[in-house]
Amino acid sequence: MTTNYIGQPLNRIDGYAKVTGRAKYAGEYNEPDLTHGVVVSSAIAKGRITNIDASKALAVKGVLQVFTHMNARRVATSDEAFHDEAAPPGAPFRPLQDDVIRFSQQPVALVVADTFEIARYAATLVRVDYAPETHETDLIAKQNQAQKPRAREYLEPPVSRGDFDKAMAKAPVQVEAEYGAPPEHHNPMEPFATTVIWNGGKLTIYDKTQGVVNSHGYVCRVFSLPEDEVRLLSPFVGGAFGLGLRPQYQLFLAVMSALELKRSVRVTLTRQQMFALGRRPHTIQRVALGAKKDGTLQALMHEGVAEASQYEDYSENVVNWSGQLYHCKNVKLDYRIAHLDVSTPCDMRAPGAAWGLFALESAMDELAYKLQIDPLELRLKNYAEKDLSTGNNFSSNELRECYRQAAERFGWAKRPAAPRSMRDGNNLIGWGMATGVWESWQLPAEARAGLTADGKLTVSCATADIGTGTYTIMTQIAAETMGIPISDVTFQLGDSSLPKAPLEGGSFTAATVGSAVKAVCEELRKKASSAQAGDSFEAHVSVKPDLAKQLRYARQPHTAVFAEVKVDEDLGSIEVSRVVSAVAAGRIINPKTARSQIMGGIVWGIGMALQEESVMDQNFGRFMNHNLAEYHVPVNADVHAIDVIFVEENDTIVNPLGVKGVGEPGIISVAAAIGNAVFHATGCRVRRLPITLDKLLLSAAPGRKEREPAA
Repeated sequence: MTTNYIGQPLNRIDGYAKVTGRAKYAGEYNEPDLTHGVVVSSAIAKGRITNIDASKALAVKGVLQVFTHMNARRVATSDEAFHDEAAPPGAPFRPLQDDVIRFSQQPVALVVADTFEIARYAATLVRVDYAPETHETDLIAKQNQAQKPRAREYLEPPVSRGDFDKAMAKAPVQVEAEYGAPPEHHNPMEPFATTVIWNGGKLTIYDKTQGVVNSHGYVCRVFSLPEDEVRLLSPFVGGAFGLGLRPQYQLFLAVMSALELKRSVRVTLTRQQMFALGRRPHTIQRVALGAKKDGTLQALMHEGVAEASQYEDYSENVVNWSGQLYHCKNVKLDYRIAHLDVSTPCDMRAPGAAWGLFALESAMDELAYKLQIDPLELRLKNYAEKDLSTGNNFSSNELRECYRQAAERFGWAKRPAAPRSMRDGNNLIGWGMATGVWESWQLPAEARAGLTADGKLTVSCATADIGTGTYTIMTQIAAETMGIPISDVTFQLGDSSLPKAPLEGGSFTAATVGSAVKAVCEELRKKASSAQAGDSFEAHVSVKPDLAKQLRYARQPHTAVFAEVKVDEDLGSIEVSRVVSAVAAGRIINPKTARSQIMGGIVWGIGMALQEESVMDQNFGRFMNHNLAEYHVPVNADVHAIDVIFVEENDTIVNPLGVKGVGEPGIISVAAAIGNAVFHATGCRVRRLPITLDKLLLSAAPGRKEREPAA
């Protein structure tokens, strides 16, 4: 039987459990005498609570308690004693701690009852009186008051170089434009839920999270609980996309109520309430490019302004990519945040890069047309042989090969240069392309492995699987490293009692946890080979990245995305008829699960380009389309041919496995490629996502100029 499993397109280890319903999620664990909590949300965006009348709710048979700021347990107001891996600088929100309303739909009460139905009904009887204050939720109105954010630990501040102003003034060909990107919400299929099982003071918590270790630490520090009296589990996650990186408020409320009532409690949020948890922030960007007539970049400026809450400095790596992706000596970068009366935004698949590269790659396309140079040729003309922002060489870089293979598969050489030059009946056909880049990280992680006398291997690590295939690829790594059949391997995750791991995010889990799994199996194999057969063995390792090596090299996966659109000439409706994406992401552990990641990212990119937008009514400071009927995402009918190419890339530097991660790269620059294709089809440039037919028709109208609306 083969033991060469890495690189094989194996089926998901957890697939059977999921399709048969055996996989349990956070809101599905039952317990005798389980109680249920329903959240009451704020009706205003800013102000104070003047009175809460819960008497009618408390009079309902089966209601156990209504928690408000007047009777809720007081806890620490900051995370200074606990390092929340995903928290930005500032004072994290703690529900029911005071009478201040900081954002619309803020939780103001929790009704706990014997059944969910009773709790839901009683929640409608809670009366809350407010003293509203004037709120400011409009980024466009506040953008001139934006400030530099306090640094997040793992984000490098943007660094300018050269003399942009002087170089731009001398550049014979110039492009300058503003690009708008709306708020977007994650909308994972599984709602956020927490089930707390009370067992004589000890807590077993089932939570929807991307980091059981992080959430476990949060619960213990905030509520002053001994670490060994709390166990937090999340073996299956029905999508998260970054929304599960931070402990969300239903975890706090479920634990608080369980401690107060000394009962098991489940709190599940509605789809509407999930729109208050976090989002990809509304972002406004300005890009300016100056070039020689042959296309050589002389000057590049990228400025961004994004929204943040009043209580935290959430920021993203939006503009830095423009200092890395292309060769240019004169680069000016700036990123600022405007504090608004909204909840804190949060990481969402490819945070920062998804918006930043949309602006940069759209501007590059505009420059190509002004120069009358093929967009792919322009990118090759300015190909970066090293990261000029740091001066570091790449650990590996197969972007050229991504361009070549994707262009060949797509048929790019047949593309006529002029817009509106391709048609199929009443449809205008357009072809566009864009470049994608992300970062490859490896963080510290631990792993434990045990080999029994009958040859069965169990490997464990407190990481997560949010649908990416973590169960599967870790099993493959373990089986190949040990040289045993994959059927004899079990991989355990999603349990805070297991060896520690960082959050599952940033496309670094394969490198981080995979390196730990490889190391522990190598250690176990040494023990087994030097001992008598028939014994049982265990090993536990802690693996850290080679920081010196990481600082010497730029470690990045790259993509080249080519898209074809069909635009109805009369209606302005857009169909993405095919997408080709070539990905250079180092070693691919499992081509099947990796391809699914890229395809999922492309589908989301279609949504970003054409559909997704969280619409806020500034009069109320509230997102109005807070449901899946009005928050539009792609469905099967919107998705057509998707072709994924994995470009071979051998990287012996980036980490022991040579992997770079594929979660984020799938989505990056898809929206830009589609937007560029729409311009090629129609001759109309829409610079504010999503590209809806009203914007397309507006930009095409004679004498009309697209503008950023206030809403």
